[in-house]
Amino acid sequence: MVNENRSLFSIHGMTGFLIATVVLVVVVLTLAYEAYKVQVENATNFYEIKDMKSIKMIGSKQSDHLVDVK
Repeated sequence: MVNENRSLFSIHGMTGFLIATVVLVVVVLTLAYEAYKVQVENATNFYEIKDMKSIKMIGSKQSDHLVDVK
């Protein structure tokens, strides 16, 4: 038996395709904008190293020697 209730504009047809495409484009643009904001914020976030002579090659945490300049 053939399904006679098919339609081009049903949620499974062209309309569903367009809805899925629009949702994906919105998600991609939102993530790209958020990544841009993070990049702009961190481009001016400078730091300096304190106690450079006491940093060990092995076993030293990087976070112990970094200070935000802000």
